[in-house]
Amino acid sequence: MSYMALYRKWRPDNFDDVIGQEHVVKTMKNQIKLGRIAHAYLLCGTRGTGKTSIAKIFAKAVNCQNPIDGNPCNECEVCKLITNKQSMNVVEIDAASNNGVDNIREINEEVKYKPTSGKYKVYIIDEVHMLSTGAFNALLKTLEEPPPHVIFVLATTEPHKILATILSRCQRYDLKRISIDNICQTLTYYMEQEKIDVQEKALRYIAKLADGSMRDGLSILDQCISFYIDQQITLENVLDVLGAVDQDVFYQITKAIYNKDTMECLNIIDKIVVNGRDLSQFILDLINHMRNIVIIQVTDEKDILDMSSENIEKLKEQGKNIQPEIIMKYIKELSLLENQIKYSSQKRILIEVQLIKLCQPKTDYNNSYESLVERINEVEKKIKEGVNVVYSGKEEKTKEEKKTKKPVATRRAAIPEEIEALVKKWDSIRERIKSTSISNYGLFEEIEAGYLEGNVLYLVCPSDVIAKTIGKEERVNFLITMLQELEKKTYNIKVIEKKEFYTLKNDISYDEENKQDDEEDINNIIKNINFNNIEIE
Repeated sequence: MSYMALYRKWRPDNFDDVIGQEHVVKTMKNQIKLGRIAHAYLLCGTRGTGKTSIAKIFAKAVNCQNPIDGNPCNECEVCKLITNKQSMNVVEIDAASNNGVDNIREINEEVKYKPTSGKYKVYIIDEVHMLSTGAFNALLKTLEEPPPHVIFVLATTEPHKILATILSRCQRYDLKRISIDNICQTLTYYMEQEKIDVQEKALRYIAKLADGSMRDGLSILDQCISFYIDQQITLENVLDVLGAVDQDVFYQITKAIYNKDTMECLNIIDKIVVNGRDLSQFILDLINHMRNIVIIQVTDEKDILDMSSENIEKLKEQGKNIQPEIIMKYIKELSLLENQIKYSSQKRILIEVQLIKLCQPKTDYNNSYESLVERINEVEKKIKEGVNVVYSGKEEKTKEEKKTKKPVATRRAAIPEEIEALVKKWDSIRERIKSTSISNYGLFEEIEAGYLEGNVLYLVCPSDVIAKTIGKEERVNFLITMLQELEKKTYNIKVIEKKEFYTLKNDISYDEENKQDDEEDINNIIKNINFNNIEIE
């Protein structure tokens, strides 16, 4: 006899052997025992959860000559014929390839005839959502009032594509994804019966990859057994066969991204490629690793994570140093990347580019929020350190040029009358500052000049956010220097919010409700800044 795949060999032949679908099999067993059998059933669920298996068991159970507690006996002639696919009472139809009106018309003609043996004629229509609209409409009347000897069992992975008129005529059962524990326990039992030595960690990893599908788990295990004949199957063996990577890699690359270690990220990707690992699976596993970190950070619910206590402690340790919002940002970016590389022939390049962007946000020239903040911080850091910042394509001045630069002449302090005069011509002064040294510096568009008393020039900002931004020490010093150059005098500058300024001025004409633009968000202003043209001397 030819070899039979594990998922076919271990397909359940009674309701008690179905894994993880107790809510469905118990209902069907009770219906069979009590004689309350419906005329149409709809089984919904993802791949490998047991839809077709349950349908076949049900077809045997309703026709079995000696049912046992709602289960088929699998010994009578009818059960044997159905098991061997020789019974004319059970008709399996693949709706993916038989989805036309003519196919359904044939069924409508056949249902008139009584079963050759047993009580019922059972039609199992798999992937029923693939039927055309015309085919669904042709099935409606028969499905609503079939002959008493006919039962329809429909199976689908996409119930939302089925017409509501069909759904309303069926008893619907939603099959759950099978848990990792159930898959692992079942695979362990099967391997004991097959007398194959498989490491528990390997079985658990396979159960995790199966993603709720028993058939997928058995198929992966079958592949590993074929590769390592007469050997113990370890976790490393499974990783080799599937092209997956060891879990430690995800801790390493997450740490490298957070530390902005671009070279380490690229080295990790290079090792993965050299070892022949699957890059798409790597990104999926990395997203899942980061998701686990977030769950550990925001909840204390360990049951959500199907992991050993040792791995949970490792996740906690890594999560201590990374803020949840940063990890969620990584997940968002990597999820977009996962969609991009599905059909790309240059997976490695796309992954490397995305990792570089995560490590160095300033290299993201799409003007994302993160890249703008990174570039602003860099400019401010260099200004504070007294380094010439050049973004106009010019090279920085050499040390010799700095040494030979003439010192700025000392200027006398401006008197109140001179401050009041500057306030009146502030618009032109502001334009001269912008055009001279800070091209397109959008923050200054909203700033006004004001005077109250003494020798203080007030820079009036529409909101507290802008006031705090302009009021930083390095920016105030920069403005003082620029005014010295333009007006030949030294000004004592104070940055203040507009509301506070008019309160001090006791100006009752200032109406807070009518200031439409005063509370504009700083981010909207920053968007207008062209950092590539900034030159601060």
